[in-house]
Amino acid sequence: MTLSLEQLAAHAVEIANSAGAAILEFFEDGDFEQFSKLDESPVTSADYASNGIIMEQLTKLTPDIPIMSEEIENIPLAERKIWSRYWLIDPLDGTQEFVAGRSDFAVNIALVENGKPILGIIHAPVTKVTFWAALGLGTHKICGGKTTQVTASPVDLANPYLRVAISRVQKLETITKFIKPDVALEFVSMGSAALKSCLVAEGNADIYIRVGITGEWDTGAPQIIVEEAGGCILDSEYGELTYNQRESVLNPNFMVVSDKSFDWSTITIPHTSRRD
Repeated sequence: MTLSLEQLAAHAVEIANSAGAAILEFFEDGDFEQFSKLDESPVTSADYASNGIIMEQLTKLTPDIPIMSEEIENIPLAERKIWSRYWLIDPLDGTQEFVAGRSDFAVNIALVENGKPILGIIHAPVTKVTFWAALGLGTHKICGGKTTQVTASPVDLANPYLRVAISRVQKLETITKFIKPDVALEFVSMGSAALKSCLVAEGNADIYIRVGITGEWDTGAPQIIVEEAGGCILDSEYGELTYNQRESVLNPNFMVVSDKSFDWSTITIPHTSRRD
């Protein structure tokens, strides 16, 4: 039986919850191993445990849909370019927050079809808040057993401040240099990149600018969640992000914005980056 997007989303939410529960055990006990990847970014036994759960359960759910994960070896483009649909996962987004004992990390699961995310789940294990979206179905927040639909905030230039989502440990000048100096700013702090995107999706921030290395798994779930809420993700030169189109799965610098109809080049400065 072919499952609808809504049915797939419901199953994926349960899978994200299962992975989140496993992560939470490591987090609460503080008993985890930490390793360094080749790019010197951290990875932990909690990342691997979450990855194992998601891979196993998605394979059972949709054995015919391949999976790309941050925590498995990169699959050559020659093999994956024939995929019309695939799961794209980040089993623990915000590993640095997790290691530091901060609670704002998340599980990301996305379904990509023909190079575009069409379903996404972002689950925060500590707060047990989940965001999910699917193409044409809107963006939803599950909190305390209650599900509500959320929308991003349209840009209103009469507002006194542009609300900017940032990391708690980020230097403000790293981000503010990409916003025109005559724009008044207000800052909203959050750890995980995915959860900062959720701030935009639910109307609590107007923009999140990401400068630095990220992979396609970092933006798959956030992209559909933000898009279905009325916003979008733009690359460093105001174009759309692409998926599964090149050998590298690294993203360019990007910005998550709350209003897809607004010309963001009027208040931001391009932050050009290269993705090979």
